[in-house]
Amino acid sequence: MRKIHSTLRLFFEAGLSIRAIARTLRVSPEVPAKAGMGDYIRRAKVAGLSWPLPEGLDERALEARLFPGASVPAPDWAHVHAELRRKGVTLSLLWQEYKGEHPEGLQYSQFCERYRAFRQGVDGVMRHNHRAGEKLFVDYAGHTVPIVDRESGARREAQVFVAVPGASSYTYAEATWAQTLPDWCASHPR
Repeated sequence: MRKIHSTLRLFFEAGLSIRAIARTLRVSPEVPAKAGMGDYIRRAKVAGLSWPLPEGLDERALEARLFPGASVPAPDWAHVHAELRRKGVTLSLLWQEYKGEHPEGLQYSQFCERYRAFRQGVDGVMRHNHRAGEKLFVDYAGHTVPIVDRESGARREAQVFVAVPGASSYTYAEATWAQTLPDWCASHPR
């Protein structure tokens, strides 16, 4: 818990040093500069505050005056979650859109961390146990792969066959020219 009111009172009214304030409030004086008592005092001076504080300035309002960029609008996590289901949409792309609307907003790592926290409360995941050799999950990937003929320079799109054994989760992939039945059947034994 931040002790901003007490820190400002002891500094401005009692004239104590930061070390004395830390001893009085039983807080380590060796806290990092950004979260330390010296930072509170510096921010109060920049905000034009001294003791006594203005009437009606509670802890939340004081924090908003000292840390003006701290109240960043949070993304709509339900919208982010829904957008991630669309083909080709990534968390990085959604963060860039968010950052375009809110330049002072969350950085990428915080964006990802908070989305993961949101997702844990949304998705119910059931774990499946597979015995070795029992199941093989197969399909063609959604995207095609461009293949360029070295001699002619002609470009052709190849289909990507993917197979994953249930027990090991190793991935096998190969390119085929089409998704025809002969291609599908030939890819399985390989």
